[in-house]
Amino acid sequence: MKALVFQNNNLELAQEHPIPDVGCNDALIKVIAAGICNTDLEIIKGYMNFSGIIGHEFVGRVIKSRDTRLCGKRVVGQINCGCGKCPLCIKGLDKHCPNRTVLGILGRNGAMAEYVCLPNKNLRLLPDNVSDLQAVFVEPLAAAYEILEQAAIKPDQSVLLLGDGKLGQLIAQVIRLAGCKLTAAGKHPEKLALLDACGIKTVILEQLDVDNRLYDIVIDASGSASGLKLALKHVSPCGKIILKTTTANKNEIDILNKIVIDEVTLIGSRCGPYPPAIKALAANLINVSPLVTSQYSLSQ
Repeated sequence: MKALVFQNNNLELAQEHPIPDVGCNDALIKVIAAGICNTDLEIIKGYMNFSGIIGHEFVGRVIKSRDTRLCGKRVVGQINCGCGKCPLCIKGLDKHCPNRTVLGILGRNGAMAEYVCLPNKNLRLLPDNVSDLQAVFVEPLAAAYEILEQAAIKPDQSVLLLGDGKLGQLIAQVIRLAGCKLTAAGKHPEKLALLDACGIKTVILEQLDVDNRLYDIVIDASGSASGLKLALKHVSPCGKIILKTTTANKNEIDILNKIVIDEVTLIGSRCGPYPPAIKALAANLINVSPLVTSQYSLSQ
């Protein structure tokens, strides 16, 4: 099969990569479409020291599985594969399993290929009214919904979102549904215009008032190692910072004293729940169409 492989610091199209072996609890999926995530771009800069087929945002159709309920079905897949035996997996925290593999990120070949393999338990069926294009966004949209799982955002709270990229766009649309006072800040007027069209207040990052520390919650989806430092400039004392950014950079910021003095709660936020993401797409609560700028064949 064809596959996009990153190895020895090179990204190459393999024309005859082996089709994945399928275990007794796994499914073989023919990939319909895969999305390009910022994490993929960070991986080819050295993030996670990953080697193999990249890609973790995908939609496909199951062509082989011992679970007959899955065969022939259109699916998306949760990307973390825990061992199922350790204390964290038993607690339902398999995405933090110390022995986990992560699709296209850690120890498991990803979805930028003709076929991909995942455990049956990781697959989620798609309703007919969610298109293939929408389905590619389920994984990052679930990551956006994770914020609502971690922080109970109230209508009277002020929230600042840093970042206007794909994940920032999805987060903004999700947080808007909480009915809070949301402001999205970014560097790109054309991207902020997409949020303006959704009725979300936006501001150019450079125009943020550095003395305004009235935000109850600041969400960093900037994709920059400096995002946390910027968030600390705008979060209110006793407020919360939610970090969504992961980068290959190893920059260290001397922020511990400020977090302690201002009693700021720092929350790391990664993968999230698929059911609300799929439900929101099916109900057209989230518009992903403007986020697709180009489509390519695997060979391209």
